[in-house]
Amino acid sequence: MLYILPLLLQEQSSGFHSLGDFSLMTVALVGIVFILVAFFNRLILQRVRHASQLSSNTYSVMQQALKISEDHVVYYNIASKYTDKLYGHMIPDEGISAEDWKAHVHPEDLPHALDQLHQIIDGKLKSAEFNYRWNFDYSGGRPIWGYMHNVSVGEYLPGMSRPVGIISTLADETELLKQQEKEDELHQRYKLIFEESIIGLSFYDPEGWLLDANKQMRDICHFDSENGDEFFSNANLFEIAPFREFLDKNHVEEYWICSRSDVPERDMHLYLEIRVHPIRDENGKLTYIALAVRDVSEEREMYLQSKLNDIQIQEANEKIQRYEMELQYMMEACDMRAWRITYKNGTVQFLKGLSNIEREMTFDEYITYFIDDYAELTTKLAEPEKYFTKPFTVLRKMHPIFHTNGDVQWNQINSVPIFDNEGKLVGAFGLIRNMTKYIQAQEQLKHETQRANESGRLKSVFLANMTHEIRTPLNAIVGFSDLLQMMTTTEEKRELIHVIHNNCDMLLRLINDIMAISAMDSNGLIMSPVDIDFAQAFNDICQSLAQRVENPNVEFIKENPYKTLLTHLDIGRMTQVITNFVTNAVKYTQEGHIRVGYQIKDNGIYMYCEDTGTGIPKEQCGKVFERFVKLNDYVQGTGLGLSICKAIADRCDGKIGVDSEVGQGSTFWIWVPCVIEKSEISE
Repeated sequence: MLYILPLLLQEQSSGFHSLGDFSLMTVALVGIVFILVAFFNRLILQRVRHASQLSSNTYSVMQQALKISEDHVVYYNIASKYTDKLYGHMIPDEGISAEDWKAHVHPEDLPHALDQLHQIIDGKLKSAEFNYRWNFDYSGGRPIWGYMHNVSVGEYLPGMSRPVGIISTLADETELLKQQEKEDELHQRYKLIFEESIIGLSFYDPEGWLLDANKQMRDICHFDSENGDEFFSNANLFEIAPFREFLDKNHVEEYWICSRSDVPERDMHLYLEIRVHPIRDENGKLTYIALAVRDVSEEREMYLQSKLNDIQIQEANEKIQRYEMELQYMMEACDMRAWRITYKNGTVQFLKGLSNIEREMTFDEYITYFIDDYAELTTKLAEPEKYFTKPFTVLRKMHPIFHTNGDVQWNQINSVPIFDNEGKLVGAFGLIRNMTKYIQAQEQLKHETQRANESGRLKSVFLANMTHEIRTPLNAIVGFSDLLQMMTTTEEKRELIHVIHNNCDMLLRLINDIMAISAMDSNGLIMSPVDIDFAQAFNDICQSLAQRVENPNVEFIKENPYKTLLTHLDIGRMTQVITNFVTNAVKYTQEGHIRVGYQIKDNGIYMYCEDTGTGIPKEQCGKVFERFVKLNDYVQGTGLGLSICKAIADRCDGKIGVDSEVGQGSTFWIWVPCVIEKSEISE
C-alpha cells in the first residue's frame, strides 16, 4: 500500500498541488502508524510465546516433581460429586463417583475422612490433613490395602464463601509403615531373645559400670527392681569379687570361671559359671564388657542327690507295698449293690441298702447288660434249678447299670440261692460290686512296679553315664588348662585352646540335653512357633554346623533348594533337631560326607542328615530314639539327643525316622507340618 500511494500522488500533482502536499503528509503518518502497530504486535507475540513456554516449563517441572515424590493428585467436583484423577494411579483414568470412593476407604477410617472433607465443603476449613487406608483393588477381589497420607485444599471462585471443588494430594506410606513394623518387630525379637535367654546376660561400659541386665540375670542377682539395682549399679565390676582377682581394667580379655559367689547385700550364695567377653569396635577399642552367668547350683546338687538314690528306691518299694494294702481296703469299700431274683415273676431287683429298691427289671432286660454271656445266661435263667442251686461268685464284663458314663465295667456277682419251705428254688440274692477300679488298679500296680524297677535301673545307668560323660570333657579342660601355661609357642597354645573349646562345647551340649529332658519331664515340651524365612535360617544353621566337622576326610554338604521360604514354625526346635542329627553323624563318620538338606513335602518340611558312617543294624533302628540308648558305649554321648528330637516331632504332630545299612551310613530325617506362605527356588 505504501508503494501505491506515491504513484497516485505523482499523477495528480499538477492539478492539485496544495491538496497533494496535504495527502502526502497523511500517507506518511498512516505508514508510521502501521509500522508502529506491526512492531508492537510482534513484541506482544514474543511475550505471549515466552509466557506459554514458562507455563509449559512449570507444568513439566510439576510433573517431574510429582513423579519423583510418587504422590497421587485427585480433584473432587462438589457439584457433580465425582472425583477425577490428575496424577498417579490411585483411581482409574475415568475417575470414580463419591459412592465408589467411600467403598474403597477402609470402614474404620471412613467416618474421620468424611468429617474432614465435609468441613472443607462447608467452608469451616480451608484445608485438612489426615490418614486413611485405601483399597487399590478394583476387580472386586481380595482388598489390597495401602496407607495413604491425605492433604486436601478447597478450590474457591472469586466472591464465593464455599469451595467448588477439593484438590487432594495423597502420599502412599504403605511401604514406610511396613518397614517401621518390621523394624519394631525386629527390635522386639532381639529384646525378647535378650530378656528370655536361659542364661543371665549383662553389659558394662569400659569403665566397669552396669548398663543393662536381662531377666535371668536380675533373678540370679536378686535385683531390687525390674529397671535396675541400687547395689550393682553403684558397684564397679573391677572392684567386686570375683572379678577384681582376674580382670585387668587396662587389658580386658576373654575369661571363664566357675566358683561360689557370695553377695550378702543381695542374699546371693550360689555356684555360678561366669564368662567374660570383651566387645571391641573395628579399631580394637573396648566398647562393652559382656557377662554371661549361669546358675549351676542345681547341677552340683545332682552329685549330692546321687548318694540318696538307693534310699529313694527303697522308699518307692515301700510305697508300692502300702499301695497294695490300700487296694485291699478299697475292695471292701468299693461301689456295690444288693440284688434279688424272683424266678416266678421273672424279675430282678437292685437294692441300695437292705430295703431301698433302686431299680427293677425283667430277665429279658437284665441279660442285655451282659456283654460276653448273653446266650449262656439266657439258657441258665430258663432252667434255674439246674444251674443256680449252689452259691457262686463270678466276674463279668457288663454295660453299666447304675452309672451314666456308658463305660464298660467289670462286676463281681455273688449269688446265694433261696428255697421255699418245701425246698423248691424260688429265687436268689447276693451282691453285685463294680470291680473296674480294682482291676485297673491291679494293672496300674503292675505297671508302676515295672516302671519303678525300670526307673531304678535307668537311674543307675544314667548316673553312671553322667559321671563318665561329664568327667571326660572336664578332665580334658582341666588337664589342657594346666598344660596351657607351660606352652611357649603361639601355635601350641592355639591348639590347646582349640581342644579346651571343643570340650567346653561338648560339656555344654551334654548339660543342655539333660536340662531339655528335665524340662520335658516337668513342664512338657514347649513350642514357640514364629514367622521365619526358613531358607535363610537353614543357611545360618549350616554355617555353624559346618565348623563341627573337623575331620579333613569328611565333607560337609549343604542342600538348600530355596532362596526364600516363608513359613511359621519353632526355628529353635528345628535347629535343635538338625544339630543333634549332625552331631550324631560326626561321631560315627570317619570318611566320606555328611549331607544336610530339606525339601517341601506333604504340606510340611522334610529335613534330613545323610552320612557315610558305620550305619545301624535294621533291628536297632527303632531303639535309637529311646532315652539313654547308645549303640556304641565307646562313643561320647548320653543317648538323649535323638530322644529329644523324637519328642519335638511328636509335639509338632510330625514324623521322625532313620534309614540305615551297616557299613553304608545312615539318613536321619524328620517331617513337620507347616503352612508355606511364600517360596522362591534358588537359581
